[in-house]
Amino acid sequence: MPGKVVFVTGASSGIGEAAAVRLHSLGCIVYAGARRTARMAHLADRGIRVLALDVTDPASCRSAVDRISEEAGGVDVLVNNAGYGSYGAVEDVPLPEARDQFDVNVFGTAELIRLVLPHMRERRSGRIVNISSMGGRIHTPLGGWYHATKFALEGLSDCLRLELQPFGIDVVLVEPGSIRTEWGGIAARKLRETSGSGPYAGQAEAMARTLDGEANARFSSSPTVVADAVARAVTDRRPRTRYVVGTGARPLILLRTVLPDRAFDTLMRVANRLPR
Repeated sequence: MPGKVVFVTGASSGIGEAAAVRLHSLGCIVYAGARRTARMAHLADRGIRVLALDVTDPASCRSAVDRISEEAGGVDVLVNNAGYGSYGAVEDVPLPEARDQFDVNVFGTAELIRLVLPHMRERRSGRIVNISSMGGRIHTPLGGWYHATKFALEGLSDCLRLELQPFGIDVVLVEPGSIRTEWGGIAARKLRETSGSGPYAGQAEAMARTLDGEANARFSSSPTVVADAVARAVTDRRPRTRYVVGTGARPLILLRTVLPDRAFDTLMRVANRLPR
């Protein structure tokens, strides 16, 4: 991998930051993109190339890819990590917020993929690594729109894998479980703001405590666990289609596979201490 040009999105914190550092340590030329460039100064100090990126803005996406093309000849590996969790009852979440969730988690990812593919097809090589979630394979209470985006990303990636195989381009999904990042706190805050009062208040508070509680933080995995999986997804000669990593991911995905729907629903309600 030394000398390969890698573009990591959502790199100002958490999984994206850890992945950028890990790939840089392998000798890759790493570009780290995020809206909050000030938070990436320490990455620049390591020699990682920092650039401003808003995945919901097509002009920003094109500017980032054009800069990489001018400086490094194009993107060899795209790591789509930018994303966030918007929780709340489907009845309560305003549709503009639902669209924002899709803009960041799905359409921004798709826009960057579209921009890097001509270079990859021309060279008949490349790799696209999409950071999904165990939430793309299971469902949790009050996470309808978040899970909808991750299920969409899973389907998009599976179709892309078929489309791009003739051009020598790999498409890989990384599916983290519970990880110690800002994600849980942001999701809990949005949940309380959206459904913290009204008919879903009891469920919302129970689920918010799951998302940002001490127990969740204590048993969650470090972002470096996901960064290591990203590194494998990038460097394996024949990568897996999916890398499942982090606390809870593998057993919960297995349970979703073997349990009937209503049994899994009951498990989720009990595990998250939702009121009946």
